Amino acid sequence: MTDYTRLELSRAQRVRAIALGCAVSFAAAWLASRHPVVSAAAAPAGWLYPRLLRDRLLRKRRSKLRLHFNSMLQVLSSLLSAGRSVENAFLSLERELTPLIADPASDLLREVRTMGNRIRNGEPLEGLLRDFSRRAALEEVTGFAEAFAVCKRAGGDLVDIVRRTAGLIGERLEVELEVAVMIAQKRFEARIMMGMPFAFIGFLGFFAPEYMAPLHQGAGWLLLAVCLALLGLCCWWMTKIMRIEV
Repeated sequence: MTDYTRLELSRAQRVRAIALGCAVSFAAAWLASRHPVVSAAAAPAGWLYPRLLRDRLLRKRRSKLRLHFNSMLQVLSSLLSAGRSVENAFLSLERELTPLIADPASDLLREVRTMGNRIRNGEPLEGLLRDFSRRAALEEVTGFAEAFAVCKRAGGDLVDIVRRTAGLIGERLEVELEVAVMIAQKRFEARIMMGMPFAFIGFLGFFAPEYMAPLHQGAGWLLLAVCLALLGLCCWWMTKIMRIEV
């Protein structure tokens, strides 16, 4: 079963990411140094890009899984309110969710399909939800699985629990959307700020090479290396502070 806390890039994705990262590193070093040896030496920094791409894809995958899980709870609440048993409601989830998600290969639909098959084989639903929560490692899934287990053991209004859980997740997603809208412009500005120094250096190197000549000899190389290292640190810091979790 899929572990949603990890993601492995395919061979094609890794090759494309390395090629793109090396090309960008070479171009950035060329704009700053105008020296082929220095640019070639900086190109291997592109080998770090597959890790950045993997983390970004993993965050996107987990965000989509949480969004689809909220849709699943809403559909499940409707099915339980219509008088269906818990097991029958889960068996009907795939058919009811497919028009909403519109992606047959989505992670949640695959999980729901697997749960349905295992329920038909006689496995308890409580254990299936716990297994899913362990692999998903999402607070919403874990909370629902624990609440469902307590409700099954001690008795309780399962429909109300599902409805309340769906409402809490929906409110949290709304807050995240508002935060994302608020920082979207700042994220765009941060990307421009990351690229502007290289564009400025490239502009000066092309139109006024004599102005940049002192940086390409003697102690200028050391100063240029320090400035590029500090610029890279600033880019990393801006990326970190733009990653807000609710």
